[in-house]
Amino acid sequence: MNFLNGAIYSINAAALLIGAAGLLSRFLGVLRDRLLASEFGASRDLDIYYAAFQIPDFLYTVFLLGAASAAIIPVLLELKARDEERARQFMARLIMVFSIGSVAVSVAAFFLMPFLVGAIAPGFSAADRDLLITLSRIMLVSPVLLGVSNILSAAIQSARIFLIYAVTGIVYNLGIIIGIIFLLPSFGLAGLAAGVILGALLHVSIQIAPFYRLGFRFPGLANFSSFRLALLRDDSFRKLAALSLPRILALSLRQITFVALVAIASTLVSGSIAVLQFSYNLQYIPVGIFGLSFAVAAFPQLTELWISRDARRWGETVAAASRTIFFWVAPLSVLFYVLRAQIVRIFLGAGKFDWTDTILTAAVFGVFSVAIVAEALIPLFVRSFYALENTRKPFIIAFFAACISIFSAFGLVALFEYGPAAVVDFLRHFLKVGDTEGITVIGLSWAFAIGGIVQVTFLFFALRKEVAARFGGWYQLRMPWDEFFRISWVSLLAGVVAFGTLRTVNLAVTLDTFAGVFTQGALSFLAGAVTYAGVLYLFGNKEVEELVGTINRRLFRRDVLPREFDDSSRE
Repeated sequence: MNFLNGAIYSINAAALLIGAAGLLSRFLGVLRDRLLASEFGASRDLDIYYAAFQIPDFLYTVFLLGAASAAIIPVLLELKARDEERARQFMARLIMVFSIGSVAVSVAAFFLMPFLVGAIAPGFSAADRDLLITLSRIMLVSPVLLGVSNILSAAIQSARIFLIYAVTGIVYNLGIIIGIIFLLPSFGLAGLAAGVILGALLHVSIQIAPFYRLGFRFPGLANFSSFRLALLRDDSFRKLAALSLPRILALSLRQITFVALVAIASTLVSGSIAVLQFSYNLQYIPVGIFGLSFAVAAFPQLTELWISRDARRWGETVAAASRTIFFWVAPLSVLFYVLRAQIVRIFLGAGKFDWTDTILTAAVFGVFSVAIVAEALIPLFVRSFYALENTRKPFIIAFFAACISIFSAFGLVALFEYGPAAVVDFLRHFLKVGDTEGITVIGLSWAFAIGGIVQVTFLFFALRKEVAARFGGWYQLRMPWDEFFRISWVSLLAGVVAFGTLRTVNLAVTLDTFAGVFTQGALSFLAGAVTYAGVLYLFGNKEVEELVGTINRRLFRRDVLPREFDDSSRE
């Protein structure tokens, strides 16, 4: 198997490689956030920077109407099965149509920006809004580049080449880090925005070579005349639009939810948006590494199994991916909550990010941690629907969850701000924030977490019914509930052990230095992780046994991957 461009047929192998690259990407993301936290702390400047992402990010979601890999892949695979040349023409036209449309929308957004920022940051002053307008306009280039990159990625993933896709996140964060280190000192926040553009440019650039290697091409000027034809006469475009539209609406609802939370945070104390974003980024580390990796890796196979109507393997694939995701993220959810203060201080505690910022961010991060399992399973369940060519139900469920998140946000913020003193004091004690100001932002994290839990619950039950309708029996989607239960209680046990270790180490280690905090957090996490793996190993857990086998092969036999992870013989 060619390391960069070889096809991978095993979901576990693909997810392992995507996850490994994702881990490096998340590490760079943490480094990026640490640099920002050190430079600004939880301040209004950082609020403005993060608020500037909202409109470009929303446009990027809208642009997925023509650049959603989850919608492109089924259409492309179907075309390739019939006529590979037609598949190549389809991709060239898609790039052309997307480029023209996205640039036109971005130009319109450029001129409408003064009106748009009033909706996303109603609590900002006039001077803050002026700076927000400038940064948002600079970042409008990003969704166009990322959209084109998504189209290239869909073509590459359809050939089961996943590593290039995984590396895109690494180079994107590298671009932002370059902006922080080299452009921020000279150009201020505008330099940060330029770093985002650099990251997006790198994101698309590294996919051009493998895209061409697969036989695809960018459209030339001669293809411009086919622009209208592509929209009106090509059945593949109509099918892509039909698959994409509900998905884009669903993603837009998720984005609108976060925009609404940011808008509310802009009316709170300075630094609230930064605290919310820092906490969300930390929570997303396991979601991206495990939840998204397995969802992306499983999607092409789920699509092919639906095309071949292989009900048994389709159900087994979803169940196995769910189990593996749950195995990794359930203990992390518990350990992240127990060690929330140590994690925040280790990753973000530098420069202007003081203990007050740490306490508030840790509380928000702790709430986000409660929903890690839900957030990690959502991508898999949603893509399972897409593989069945049903994008309507995920949209309806996302709409319902978004409404719950937004409406509950207002109520929870009001509770923290104006609720009975006894209730607020209890919440302060429970979340360990003491007399820290600005705790109302915690209500926003609760609203987001509640929405995620509601969404994953409804997605599962709806998926079970969908499978029954498509394959003729809900038994085709048998989830390993006994293993889920065992993993859950062992995760809680690991959390108890980690908490006990935390208290014990605290007696001998000072928390006034980075080394002390790191020692306390690392030893406690290690104790919890060893407990989790050890107890599950005694119960004969498949994932732990495979992990032990992988380590043994790696250390003693020097095989890169065990047979279960590498089906390279199928290349």
